[in-house]
Amino acid sequence: MIIVMKKGAAQSDLEAVEKKIIELGYQPHIIYGETRNVVGAVGEEQGKEKLQTLQLMSGVENVVPILKPYKLASREVQPQSSEVEIVPGLCFGGKEFVVVAGPCAVEDKEQICETAVAVKKSGARLLRGGAYKPRTSPYSFQGMEEDGLKLLAEAREITGLPIVTEVVNPRDVELVARYADVMQVGARNTQNFALLKMLGQLDKPILLKRGMSTTIQEFLMSAEYVLSEGNRRVILCERGIRTFETATRNTLDISAVPVLKQQTHLPVIIDPSHATGHASLIAPMSYAAAAAGADGLIVEVHPCPEKAASDGPQSLRPDDFQMMMDKLREFVKVADREMA
Repeated sequence: MIIVMKKGAAQSDLEAVEKKIIELGYQPHIIYGETRNVVGAVGEEQGKEKLQTLQLMSGVENVVPILKPYKLASREVQPQSSEVEIVPGLCFGGKEFVVVAGPCAVEDKEQICETAVAVKKSGARLLRGGAYKPRTSPYSFQGMEEDGLKLLAEAREITGLPIVTEVVNPRDVELVARYADVMQVGARNTQNFALLKMLGQLDKPILLKRGMSTTIQEFLMSAEYVLSEGNRRVILCERGIRTFETATRNTLDISAVPVLKQQTHLPVIIDPSHATGHASLIAPMSYAAAAAGADGLIVEVHPCPEKAASDGPQSLRPDDFQMMMDKLREFVKVADREMA
């Protein structure tokens, strides 16, 4: 249920509603608005009719059922778009179109630091790099683990770029959180609910990628797992879905951007690298993402893709990334956004 407070309702009224929701066995989530506040009451579907009694409380204007299965991610609960702050002055979902860039995997100090300096020069606002790599084959490079996290931290010291890195296993959440500014959930873990619930207990932004065969509703239900645990700082990432097409690694569902924008208040970004699997396709798909209304990109960049430990064919060289960023600014401007 959504409990809509009256314009100018007293703080004591809001606190009384929050207390009553807890007494009824539900979890309150307060969304503060410019003119009025809204409280989402989330919990078991069975017996939700008892929440209708909140209509009689002081300061309450209306009690409305949430029709979507994803409650806290829905625009029914929060009509205005969310802005997810990473560090002061940098957020997803605001006026700025934010680009995250870096290698698929951290390989050594020279590689990650060289890439970090290059992508920052081109206008990237965050550095991506995998220290833990979930791979289809158990014999493929699995990442440098904590040593990789330490190298990412060194690159952050040099450039000032916040770090985006993936957490694969629930047991590694605490370790990765010590280093990362943004915790990434990869496509293979989109429905790893134990992991999502743990991340929901952190006070850290979560970059949630769509699964290869995940519907938009299932994607938003995964976001709901994080939100329901109290973490409101979720960024959604469309990274391509699995279809019968073989010309590209995946099929970029560009229509997911406006669909998600209609359904949820959460920021939405695109990963054109995993979506296409080909470096030559990254730039046009990035321009399409800006035109479709995305809030940003996450792009793979490597100083020497032919020697990359993973995903070399879908990684841009720094010079190509610079060229893409220069042209991307034109599309972003037309979309009424800004780039740093």
